[in-house]
Amino acid sequence: MAEAAPLIRLRGVTKTYGSGPTLFQALKGVDLDIEGGDFVAVMGPSGSGKSTTMNILGCLDVPSAGTFTFRGHHVEALDRDQRALLRRKYLGFVFQGFNLLSRTSALENVELPLLYRGDDKRARRETAMAALDKVGLAPWWKNTPAELSGGQQQRVAIARAIVTQPDVLLADEPTGNLDSERSVEIMELLTELNRTAGITVLMVTHEGDMAAFARTVVHFKDGLVERIETGHRPGERVS
Repeated sequence: MAEAAPLIRLRGVTKTYGSGPTLFQALKGVDLDIEGGDFVAVMGPSGSGKSTTMNILGCLDVPSAGTFTFRGHHVEALDRDQRALLRRKYLGFVFQGFNLLSRTSALENVELPLLYRGDDKRARRETAMAALDKVGLAPWWKNTPAELSGGQQQRVAIARAIVTQPDVLLADEPTGNLDSERSVEIMELLTELNRTAGITVLMVTHEGDMAAFARTVVHFKDGLVERIETGHRPGERVS
């Protein structure tokens, strides 16, 4: 029996910006497989290519060369509208800066992806409340971001990211604006969502303590994957 293909596969992916004397090659031939249901931390110094790779994986950018397959489909061959549809259907995003609308309630923030999808008001409310409940914030559904702590705001952002039940959650430095205690709470939440909901988590981080929550750690250097560490146990220190 043939071995099942990974959820995500990159082969020979390059990314070049500019031309002539301003040419910069951010990625120099990245090969990477990501299995469905994994929790992957992506690490590396500034300029190593990790953020460029995450932008490509999130369908926010396209490779200059190479192949990117998702569920066996060639993403690099899709047009802008097709990539937007893939993002909307399969991907959720969590950012360091939360990116919440300041004058709207937690519930309304979480409803946004459902509004864009065209769900009716009642369905949006029920689904968004369920997502807030998953992150432990149902009692705060009326609160605006200014009335929530940093950790609570990030929980709202995570609820918004999972409200469409994505296959993959991409988290860019999700604990970067939080103190140590709140950071651990967010990582425990992501771990729980990965374990119980089967969401594949891809997380960029500079912090070894946060990467320790992942099962797979991918290290980037100079536009390439330098090494991959697998089989981590939660809490195991990553250098």
